[in-house]
Amino acid sequence: MTVQSAEILLSPSAMARVDAAAALGMDSYGLMLRSGEAVAAAALRLFPGALRFVVLCGPGNNGGDGYVAAAALARAGASVTVHHLGDPSLLTGDAAHAHADASLSSTPLQAYMPHPGDVVIDALFGAGLARNVSRDVSDSVERVAAAGLPVLAIDLPSGLDGMTGLVRGAAFQATNTVTFMTRKPGHLLLPGRTLCGAIEVFDIGIPHRLIAAEAERLWVNGPPLWQNHQVPPAAGDHKYRRGHLTVFSGGATATGAARLSATAGLKAGAGLVTFASPKNALSINAAHLTAIMLHEINDTPDLERYLEDTRRATFVLGPGFGNLSLARAYALALGSAGRAVVLDADGITAFRNDARSLHNAFAQNGPRLVVTPHEGEFARLFPEIYEMPAGKVEKARAAASELGGIVVYKGADTVIAAPDGRAAINETAPPQLATAGSGDVLAGIIAALIGQGLPVFEAACAGVYLHGEAASRAGSGMTAEDLAAAVGPLE
Repeated sequence: MTVQSAEILLSPSAMARVDAAAALGMDSYGLMLRSGEAVAAAALRLFPGALRFVVLCGPGNNGGDGYVAAAALARAGASVTVHHLGDPSLLTGDAAHAHADASLSSTPLQAYMPHPGDVVIDALFGAGLARNVSRDVSDSVERVAAAGLPVLAIDLPSGLDGMTGLVRGAAFQATNTVTFMTRKPGHLLLPGRTLCGAIEVFDIGIPHRLIAAEAERLWVNGPPLWQNHQVPPAAGDHKYRRGHLTVFSGGATATGAARLSATAGLKAGAGLVTFASPKNALSINAAHLTAIMLHEINDTPDLERYLEDTRRATFVLGPGFGNLSLARAYALALGSAGRAVVLDADGITAFRNDARSLHNAFAQNGPRLVVTPHEGEFARLFPEIYEMPAGKVEKARAAASELGGIVVYKGADTVIAAPDGRAAINETAPPQLATAGSGDVLAGIIAALIGQGLPVFEAACAGVYLHGEAASRAGSGMTAEDLAAAVGPLE
């Protein structure tokens, strides 16, 4: 699948390949000059009151960018000091060229003692850091943090893993970050997102075709991922054409979570929503439902009869359901019957350590299963993957491959992954989503979009996005009921 206008995220290894490809046909040192001068321009614009710019240069090309930036700042008349990590005489390639051209004296990193009025330009490591930082670096991080100084990071704050967003021992808290051509996963994944500050992406002239050639089907979640798949409303539409969504209710004392899913599904544009309720909860649910229909389903034979109507195509199973053995039986029956299912909460827990059974049940007719685990549910469903020494994107992709379906690995940095390797990182989740019931709302939104004709990966991406949009509309102090009421359809 080609996505024409979605924002590509490049892993550090992919960006290294882009840089290598660019160097074959371009002046690589010229690219470094553009990068470093962009950093210097940003520093002067962002910190006009700086008394001194302190440039911390590492032993690679990130350090080369720092030497270029330091020289540009000095030419502009700014007060600049440079500190190096490692022996500058051992620099090679463009970094050595930048160090020589800068003609600025430098002292070892450990000699830097912060002063009031300093602005630190962090050019120690770029996005490719894959090991814990040294004691000299962690000590510098501590000193700068203790002094409360602003930090302008080049590419990523040093100590931050560009693929996972995880801290490698210690990392600077940047006020601003300047990166080049594209953002990296570590800019969006936590805790990396909180350490980068405001991020600016500079185009230094690398042709987009080189970036597209190394793109790994990883994007920032947003409308370009699904806008070409939407089925627009038509004058001849009827309720079944906009999708029949069924949501399973829990027992008499646990009906609220599923009602949140059903309400969200209706608000997200489902043409028809049915609440599948056990007998002991019928009267309770009847008292709360108006536009949502009610149907009694107590066991698997009831469900099989319900499935005789093939228009009943999309289901949410799990929120507040309670009965794990029945949830398991329902999910397997729905899979065998060829239905699309969003599995959440108890529906996920019912398959603890057994994603293989879900894979087998939903293996036919392409991806039609979406699971929406939070951290604990992910660990229960995919225990071996959860323990992998990898980041959230890699884990979500591995889980989707094992499942044969879509994995929405929830959190403030939700990752949506498909079994074919496509993945997206969401960045539009406001903090008020951290409230009980918000996941139930998400499950209903995703299922409604599947029912309206979006493919499951695109529906999951759009659902996560709409979920964040609804929370922003609902505002601070939001409850899950407020969130469900604020859900709107795709436009």
